[in-house]
Amino acid sequence: MKIFSKLFGVVQAHCDVPCGIYDPISAKIAAQTVLKMAVRLEAADLETPDISVPNSVARYIAVKEEHAQGVKSELNILWSDYFKPEHLADYPNLHELFWNANKLAGANKQGVSSSSAKELVEAVDEIAKIFWATKGVDYSDPNADVRFGA
Repeated sequence: MKIFSKLFGVVQAHCDVPCGIYDPISAKIAAQTVLKMAVRLEAADLETPDISVPNSVARYIAVKEEHAQGVKSELNILWSDYFKPEHLADYPNLHELFWNANKLAGANKQGVSSSSAKELVEAVDEIAKIFWATKGVDYSDPNADVRFGA
């Protein structure tokens, strides 16, 4: 592996072997993180003299943008590596759903809107439902609210 790294630098993928392990939960957690950061940013008191507030706001923004990009990355892996043309026969809106989810992730990188972030979470959930349905599993996320926290 060291020889490969020296020749090609750091390479990241999930996973060009392919490993066959896919799960939309990473995209879901990232989307929930975007929502949490949007909620925190909307609640921030930007007029306070407390110097810790701008520090927190900067960190919220960085985390929001990192996780919005993570949503895009995780969805693109599912779209390009897991879903096949035959899935489109059963789920004709799949392409549009992925396209819209990626656009929402981009919009959430660019701005702060808890309503847009909620739409992102919902879009990822819809993709997760379809993903699991292709495996014969009814999707549910009973831990979503607990994971999201207060």
